[in-house]
Amino acid sequence: MSWDISLTFFILFSTIALFIWDRFQMELVALMAVLALCLSGIITPSEAVSGFGQSIVVMIAALFVVGEALFRTGVAASVGNLLLKVGGDSESRLLLILMPAVALISAFMSSTGAVALFIPIVISIARRANIPLASLMMPLAFASLMGGMLTLIGTPPNIVVSGQLEQVGLAGFSFFDFTPVGLIVLFVGTLYMLTIGRWLLNKLGGGDSLQEQVTLKQMAERYGVVEHLHSLRIKPGSTLIGQTVTSAGLRTHFEVTVFAIRRKERLLSSMMPVLSSTEMAMHDELLVFGRREDVERLCGYKSLSYRGFAESERDEMAQQFGVVEVMPKPDSHLIGKTLKQARFRDRFKLSVIGIRRGIENVETEYRTTPITGGDSLLLCGDWQYIEKLSKQHDLVVLNTPAEKSVAPAHREMAPIALGVLGLMLCLMVSGAVSSLTAVLLAAILMILTGCLKMDEAYKSLNPASLIIIAAMLPLAGAMEKSGALALVVNGLLELLEGRSPLLVCAGLFLFTTVFSQFISNTATTVLVAPVALASAQGLGLNPEPLLMTVAIAASTAFATPIASPVNTLVMTPGGYRFKDFVKVGVPLQLVTLVLTLIFVPIFFTF
Repeated sequence: MSWDISLTFFILFSTIALFIWDRFQMELVALMAVLALCLSGIITPSEAVSGFGQSIVVMIAALFVVGEALFRTGVAASVGNLLLKVGGDSESRLLLILMPAVALISAFMSSTGAVALFIPIVISIARRANIPLASLMMPLAFASLMGGMLTLIGTPPNIVVSGQLEQVGLAGFSFFDFTPVGLIVLFVGTLYMLTIGRWLLNKLGGGDSLQEQVTLKQMAERYGVVEHLHSLRIKPGSTLIGQTVTSAGLRTHFEVTVFAIRRKERLLSSMMPVLSSTEMAMHDELLVFGRREDVERLCGYKSLSYRGFAESERDEMAQQFGVVEVMPKPDSHLIGKTLKQARFRDRFKLSVIGIRRGIENVETEYRTTPITGGDSLLLCGDWQYIEKLSKQHDLVVLNTPAEKSVAPAHREMAPIALGVLGLMLCLMVSGAVSSLTAVLLAAILMILTGCLKMDEAYKSLNPASLIIIAAMLPLAGAMEKSGALALVVNGLLELLEGRSPLLVCAGLFLFTTVFSQFISNTATTVLVAPVALASAQGLGLNPEPLLMTVAIAASTAFATPIASPVNTLVMTPGGYRFKDFVKVGVPLQLVTLVLTLIFVPIFFTF
């Protein structure tokens, strides 16, 4: 064993040990590893920084921008709403929907891209369902990796093993040859994450619980106004059709406040704010605040149908409308006046839906109740007007709900953002341009069209993830350049010589999956695929099952956060440590090994 090989192994194992020790930040450890390789002369300075110019790093950075645009325009929240409507707030049902959805997308596009796009969606879901991000982020990453097992283009190792067959004059794998075994792995892997994996994730205790800040619903419950929220639909022939809320006199005559209108023809978010010029139309759904008896009286007089107020409507409403708790300042001109006298709604564009005096809620008609010093008011309205409260001098903001941090800032640009996303996916799937070109084009279009501001694009970048990925790429190159990886491959070839087909498959799987945790799975496959082919020829076997085993193993990057960029992407939002991936990922790798040994020989005979 040469000095370069020994030193490379020492740096590799030292890096792994520091990752597991968890004393230093992972990006610092990764940079230390690159520096050590450079100082030792194993790689050149230009090779040490080459990772920062790799297309995968640039593509991930651009995908952060695309994902942020989907978040800021409300597209992510809308997809989250759809998943929530099907899965409710049940963690199990959400995982059962989320994992196959991500896997399906990853089967036809980059798994890294799929995860980057789904991260804001998962954050939105977690916030609304009060589920810790740690319970969703790792399943998201693992599902994308399993999705790579479904098609020929799902992941580069699949193409590598297919090319290996073609090099020796055999027919390569077809597009869906990977699908049968891949579906089985996805099905069992999803069950694993719903049971054992979920139990292990709950034991970790990491991640953002998203419950440190009070929610919109909790604030409404505190003021006792949850039962005053209603949804009404305008029937054909209603006298409200063509009228504005002001001209209809709903507050004056019925003491009912309309704070939002849902209109069916609007794309994505059908919620719209109520302005003085907004005319009501047939089949509009009015989201109103008022006592039940007043609302029923309004329905009878104005030909409206009562629909209640479902949880899903509250979640959708929170994208555009929210609540805020405020208190008048001691010198505020509001003190001593009623809301009507102060023309509160005209001035602040927000509706008062609750008043709290001391520890008691004001139960009387508070529109005609004078405001006193120390009163706290619960306001409801468009997030943009809630944001402006901090710039005025009459009110002090006491509390804002957690939903405010995920409210889309550019929701009117949602159709454009969705169009840009569709263009990106079409370009990637069709192969008209490279994936990097498609993603860069999408990121630039998101900014040029106003879906995202430039400062928001900068803030969307996750430097820790980018540094780890860029720094680990030279380490993989050092393994190849020094001959360390070739040494291990040759040893494996000698060990497997003369063994039974299943033992050969098991050995190839274990070697591929272990090395794929620390270096590129594509690089590992490039080196192991010839070994699998040579083993098949030496044993007189069909090479297809052995090469299929290598391809599946290359996608089982479950055991470390550096095994795949998708793991690195979810590490920070999930609040995971290095050993968390080991605890959850290694059992899943063993499950996949067993499934591979059982089902690969069924679909590809030796």
